[in-house]
Amino acid sequence: MLMVLSTGSNAVAQGLMVRNYNVKDGLANATVYAAVQDKEGFIWFATPTGVSKFDGKRFRNYSKKDGLTDNDVVKLSADSKGRVWFSTLNGLPSFFWNYTIHTGKNDSSLHVDTRGQYMQFMFEDYAGFIWFLNSDNRIIQYSGRKTTYDKLGAKPTDLFYFLRNDTIFKPLQPYFNMASLKDVNNPDQKIVYNCPFPLTSPVIQRIRKNPVIVIDNNLFTYSKQEALCFFNGNDWGIRDEISNLCIDNDNLWIGTPRSLYFLKDFFKGARNPVRLLQNHYITSLLRDHDGNIWITTFGDGVYNIPYKNFYFNYLDNTNGLYSHSIFSIARDPKTGTLLVGQNAGVLNTIDSNNRIRQFNLDTTSGRNSILSILPYKQNEMLIGADNGLFTFNTVQQKASLLKRIKTLKDVDISPNGKIRVVTKDQVICDDYSVGIEDDLITSIASINDSAYYVGTNAGLFYGNDALRTLRIPGTDSALHKSVKDLKWIDGNLWIGTSDDGIYVLRNNTVIRHLSTADKLVSDICQQLYYDGLDRLYVSTNKGVSVIDVNTQSLIRNITSNEGLMSDDTRGVYYQQGILYIATSNGLSYFHDDKMPMDTVPPAIYLNHVRYGDSTYLPGKKFVLMYQRKASFEVEFGAIAYDLPDLVEYQYNFSSDTSSGWISTMSNIVPFPDLQPDTYQLQIRARKYRSNWSQPVLISVTILPRWYQQWWARGIVILLGLTLVAFILRDVIRRIQRAEMRKTEYNRRIAELEAKALTNQMNPHFIFNSLNSVQHLIMEKEEKQALNFLADFATLMRQMLNNSRKSHISLEEEIAFLTRYIELEKIRFANVFTYQFVLQDDLKDYTIYIPPMIIQPIVENAIKHGLAPKNGSGRLEVKLVLREDMLYCSVEDDGIGWDRANEIKSGRLVKHESTALSVIRERLQIIKSFNGNVGKLEIIDKFKSGFGNKEGTLVEILIPIVKML
Repeated sequence: MLMVLSTGSNAVAQGLMVRNYNVKDGLANATVYAAVQDKEGFIWFATPTGVSKFDGKRFRNYSKKDGLTDNDVVKLSADSKGRVWFSTLNGLPSFFWNYTIHTGKNDSSLHVDTRGQYMQFMFEDYAGFIWFLNSDNRIIQYSGRKTTYDKLGAKPTDLFYFLRNDTIFKPLQPYFNMASLKDVNNPDQKIVYNCPFPLTSPVIQRIRKNPVIVIDNNLFTYSKQEALCFFNGNDWGIRDEISNLCIDNDNLWIGTPRSLYFLKDFFKGARNPVRLLQNHYITSLLRDHDGNIWITTFGDGVYNIPYKNFYFNYLDNTNGLYSHSIFSIARDPKTGTLLVGQNAGVLNTIDSNNRIRQFNLDTTSGRNSILSILPYKQNEMLIGADNGLFTFNTVQQKASLLKRIKTLKDVDISPNGKIRVVTKDQVICDDYSVGIEDDLITSIASINDSAYYVGTNAGLFYGNDALRTLRIPGTDSALHKSVKDLKWIDGNLWIGTSDDGIYVLRNNTVIRHLSTADKLVSDICQQLYYDGLDRLYVSTNKGVSVIDVNTQSLIRNITSNEGLMSDDTRGVYYQQGILYIATSNGLSYFHDDKMPMDTVPPAIYLNHVRYGDSTYLPGKKFVLMYQRKASFEVEFGAIAYDLPDLVEYQYNFSSDTSSGWISTMSNIVPFPDLQPDTYQLQIRARKYRSNWSQPVLISVTILPRWYQQWWARGIVILLGLTLVAFILRDVIRRIQRAEMRKTEYNRRIAELEAKALTNQMNPHFIFNSLNSVQHLIMEKEEKQALNFLADFATLMRQMLNNSRKSHISLEEEIAFLTRYIELEKIRFANVFTYQFVLQDDLKDYTIYIPPMIIQPIVENAIKHGLAPKNGSGRLEVKLVLREDMLYCSVEDDGIGWDRANEIKSGRLVKHESTALSVIRERLQIIKSFNGNVGKLEIIDKFKSGFGNKEGTLVEILIPIVKML
């Protein structure tokens, strides 16, 4: 920041903190012709190399490559619709609106032949049409649809035409520089050249309502009836021509080619002009919506005076003080004289009439900074400097040496006026001194006339005039902190430390500790000041903290953010509502209850949006096609001209997994690799100590590519499922084929095994039949033997045929059994009769059964049941259909199963056991490839509840194949 203040040998003028913005900050050019603020709040600057748009922190520059008709922009105007108009020397109209520069190239409504003239003045009528007066006094109208040259005809006109018709036209600039007030078309107008001061209320109201005319160094308020002078530069010491002006509430700013003049409270009748920016060519002045003053210059960039600096007064070596580095400050309560202690033993005084005087204290022994100023006696102040103790008489304006003391560090006065001084290694009282060898003494605070505390870089000590010694009070570890300053207030000792904040001591016990954790501005304390009104001021390296001594809590912090000249504060003084703060960069003083607090949220705006390699103009809704691994990026900003670096942003992304607002100091927020969806982005901002602004809402829709559409994904899923189904079907088919091959293989094995078992039974039948033939031959029955052999041969052929088959029809089986039984009747001399009993349902189907499965049972019934019986017997074979099984019972009335087993020979038992086991095994094999379970059961009728009947009943369930 640049400190630019008024000159004057013995009068105080208000200093103003002035910021400078130049090319190094991003301004398009150091020469700036004009400034204007648009509807959104941006400040625009016109330069020879384009225009600059400023939000308080960043400049956005526009030139011909961005759409300007010419880089040399000489004037700017802002209309009610939010358009910013650019006046260039080529005369082509253009404006900025909706993030775009509109010219005749991209907006057909701006097509016009300027005929080599440029636009000098601009007006807006109440219909919203724009009217230009060019350098040839021709009128051009812009209706929003087209631009019309010579709107009022070919006859030239002048500026007074628009000023006279003030009910129609509203000027888009606050003042007009003219050569004369004579309006030939308004001969009845009254012109008053006399400039009365102070101004009356009606005149002030006219000035605020009507346009201002500048003629040389005089200012006139203009109306159709009367042009009235209200400012004469000569009366105020302004000899130069007035180039521009600005009305700021009750203040008047005057710009000339040589200086800037600040007339504070001009409209209140005050007469205290301040000359600023000497040797600067002032090209324009602007007061923005917040009250900040903007000054454009020819070759020196832009200057800005923040609004809150008008609440502060500043003093340093540029406006009356000896030095900008101040160590102490106090005010004489009697005379009101302000004393400012500086380095080199210089004391500045400022009396009630704001006259500054300078006094040099003794500096014969080198460095002699004035460290302490305290009220002492009537009209006297006690001054402690590096090399001695002085008194200063505020009435006589005279300093006197009280005692020469080397390396003085602090001074204190007891309630009854007893002076105590500390140097770097000893405490000096009226009649004694006490030293400390190893520690550096920094401060002293009197409890009463006989007791006091001493602060050192190693901790706290307690002293007493009676004992004349120093001791460490108490055992609290906090008492060993490095002490910078002490203050005794109502029985409590306040200790300001070098690096650990504030401690409050009572009865040698710490009762309170305040630090940056409690919002103290800094833990590095430099000086404590008590105003007697329950407030303790703590000067630190980062500003001043104000503490309520009753509640021992922080009230507020005062820093350069609030308007101090520097955060490095050395001392504070308060009297009658005015707070004085000494800093390393000068003295700041202001009314404590009028310190400005900017709580208005900043205006937030979008700069641009990027997605992948594409950049889009700001908007509320974006519909974008998905790009793989592309980042969606939003660049935004906030309009804040005071403390722009302290603007904080927050954003909330609805699809983000984190909850709440995310804080950032960056003005760019990237969102990498957004997936197709609709997102809601909210962005808000706040200035230093302001509330949060209303959030800006952006809707972002990422459209999926065709392959990301639900139907495409459905097709892919369907194709995938179809492929999986085909693969599974093929696998299942392969498994089924393998199982079928395996089953077929097992079936064929089972059939072969069954055939093998059937073939195993054939020798058994043949053996028995041959025995029968042998028996007939031995009985000499050759003819019967021959007949038997013939039937036997037929039976053998039938048996051989059947043995090659896995199934034979039931009719074939019955025919085979009938022939076999007839042979057995012959062999056993017709000792039994037989009968086949068939169910009628069997006639409806063709039944197939395994061959040679009933024959062994019939054979056992004849041989072992009927043959041994005395007398004739009976054999019955019963066949019944039970679902998919054939029930067959072979019943005889022979000797019975148990008795037959008793009389059998061992060989016969073995043979019979083999035949029955073969039948059971065949039934089990048939089950393995047919699935039906056969059953074989042998019942001795005598023992099984058939009354006194003898014989055997054999039941067998045979799996069959049934066909219609």
